[in-house]
Amino acid sequence: MRTWYRPLVVFSGLMAVTALVSAVGLLVDDRVLLGAPIWLKPLKFSISFVAFGLSWAWLLSLPQRRPRFLGGTAWVIIVASVLEMVIIIGQVVRGKQSHFNTTTAFDSLLFSVMGATVAILLLATLVLSVYIAARRLAPAAELLAIRFGMAISLLGMAVGILMTTASSGVEGITGAHSVGVVDGGPGLPLTGWSTTGGDLRAPHFIGMHALQLLPLLALAIRRRGERASIRIVWATSLGYLGLVVLTTWQALRGQPLFEPDWITGTAFGVLAFGVALGVLSARNQPEVSAHPAEAERIPS
Repeated sequence: MRTWYRPLVVFSGLMAVTALVSAVGLLVDDRVLLGAPIWLKPLKFSISFVAFGLSWAWLLSLPQRRPRFLGGTAWVIIVASVLEMVIIIGQVVRGKQSHFNTTTAFDSLLFSVMGATVAILLLATLVLSVYIAARRLAPAAELLAIRFGMAISLLGMAVGILMTTASSGVEGITGAHSVGVVDGGPGLPLTGWSTTGGDLRAPHFIGMHALQLLPLLALAIRRRGERASIRIVWATSLGYLGLVVLTTWQALRGQPLFEPDWITGTAFGVLAFGVALGVLSARNQPEVSAHPAEAERIPS
């Protein structure tokens, strides 16, 4: 039985502490930034990093022998992530916007550092993903879900790059979450995603969390047999990928997530129908379980 990669587990614990601090901040600090409680951003980032850290702590437990460079790459991810959170929380304490803020030389420097940490985080995650994906570390359906989860998660991370190219319409702010409207307008509860224009945070969020949702799906259906499970994972993973692409396209066209036009709605319907068809077709597959010798089982 392999244990989860400890440094990433500790990192996730640290992010859980920052989430708790942020939650307390929401209760005792009534400041608002861009139409949302100022401590909401570090809370959301902390929770996301907890999920991200635990996912990779598990994934790095799968190889029987873990090369030293994997540990080094994981530490690069940890340092980059902690630095980003320090800047986010530091800007909250100052009452300043962390992302896209170039109003002063110091704010611009902080945003540049954050941009570098994001690039490093993306590259390091790509390195880990390529290594894990190239090896048979789990039964076929679960391995397929892991591969899709890592790839779509990277795509979701890359969507964040589009935010730096969006026009904010505000002097000193380079980039924006929203498209077609100014950041800080009416938004959905908790997420803050714009309800009057497009919002790139939606596909960014959906894509990144494929890393958790798809492997969990594969684990949940493992009793259905190998062939049926593989069909279900293929259908849902391709549908998930399509959803990330569709919501990105929708956001770039300035449409709120839950107010699509008929073109977006039709595309979503076709996508949902295809996924349902693929999942239902799995019923016709005979029950065949993977032989234990075919792949190294996922630790429970």
